[in-house]
Amino acid sequence: MHSRLAHLPSLLSLLIVIAMLLYGPIPQLSHYHDFADQSLWMGIPHAADVLSNLGFGLVAAVGFYYIARTSQLMIKANSDPAYFMIIVSLLLTSIGSSFYHLAPDDARLFWDRLPIALACASLMCAVRAENIPCMTRLSALLELSVSLLFAVFSVFWWQWTADLRPYLLLQGLSLILIPLWHMIWRAPKADRLAFGIAMVLYVLAKITEIADAPILTLTHIISGHSIKHVIAATAAALIVLRLLQRTREFQIPECRNAGGTRQVPKSSASTPVGASQETRRFS
Repeated sequence: MHSRLAHLPSLLSLLIVIAMLLYGPIPQLSHYHDFADQSLWMGIPHAADVLSNLGFGLVAAVGFYYIARTSQLMIKANSDPAYFMIIVSLLLTSIGSSFYHLAPDDARLFWDRLPIALACASLMCAVRAENIPCMTRLSALLELSVSLLFAVFSVFWWQWTADLRPYLLLQGLSLILIPLWHMIWRAPKADRLAFGIAMVLYVLAKITEIADAPILTLTHIISGHSIKHVIAATAAALIVLRLLQRTREFQIPECRNAGGTRQVPKSSASTPVGASQETRRFS
């Protein structure tokens, strides 16, 4: 880790929180529920916006299929519980967003935003647990639990006060901190590439969301919000597929005590059964 940059994520997070506090409440746009897609297909209102959420469910199904076949998730790495929650959040996003777009209003929007907040919180915890040296399983689970509680709080806070700041904070921090953490912790190139492309796609998805009606006017087929769902699901697929492609054995990072002496965890220091005396001597 670059020691000079070690505190930069915390400093940036603090500055963003202070800026949001000084800015004041961020209300939801008054026309937020006025989506361009008014299509009706097989009795489904806003059909394109509703059915485009199937992509999230498909990505989640692939993740659950992997879990059922290998039984490796939540066993090898501290980050596995957070990755599991990402997959659960994607399934809930598919259900919640479809439910919302059938009849858009604030009450249904709660069930759309809640799984998105859970996914953002889980994603940040997964990256931290996978890269922070010597993080214990207990610490990783505690951090994930607190983050998920804050995600739930952020959506309830919006419902209670009409203030989007905590909810937007989660999304903003995930876009800023994850690339920064990967750089500081020198994450594997494949991880940085997959997450980097996913972050770019998510920003592109937000742009198409803003251009909802103009895109429908241009294409005459699909609206910007429907395209947003497809692009966001593609970004999620990159992250989940990267998880499935992890073929390297989980290794506990080397820890050093206050005196700088290397401490090797017992699980990694044991000698394989059947190894020769010569191997034991120099291992």
